[in-house]
Amino acid sequence: MAGRVVHFEIQSADPQRAIRFYEALFGWKAEQWGDQPYWLITTGPSSEPGINGGLLPRRGSPPETGQAVSCYVCTVDVTSLDASLEAAQSLGGKLAVPRMPIPKVGWLAYAIDPDGNIFGMMQSDPDAK
Repeated sequence: MAGRVVHFEIQSADPQRAIRFYEALFGWKAEQWGDQPYWLITTGPSSEPGINGGLLPRRGSPPETGQAVSCYVCTVDVTSLDASLEAAQSLGGKLAVPRMPIPKVGWLAYAIDPDGNIFGMMQSDPDAK
């Protein structure tokens, strides 16, 4: 079923500090994904409602205090990434990061909604490379 939030990403200036924070606060578990500077976050048992996510080094400056945040990104499952990117742009959104493969997972892109919020869209494809 497309259209569900299936993944989130937290960007951090200090990933190890963020991992310690979320592990202590919520009991989340972090595991580095291969040799990439990316950690898969497990938020709880798969038998319970909820989603898992990832943590990565922040690119760019952090948002100013009290301003809208652009560094805690949710990713939505879509049937066709290309069609969804086209639709987002026709509805007033913008492309933030173009389509890219996530090996053995699928195709990912980031868009910006008309209010400036960044979100991801993922088309599953185990053959992506």
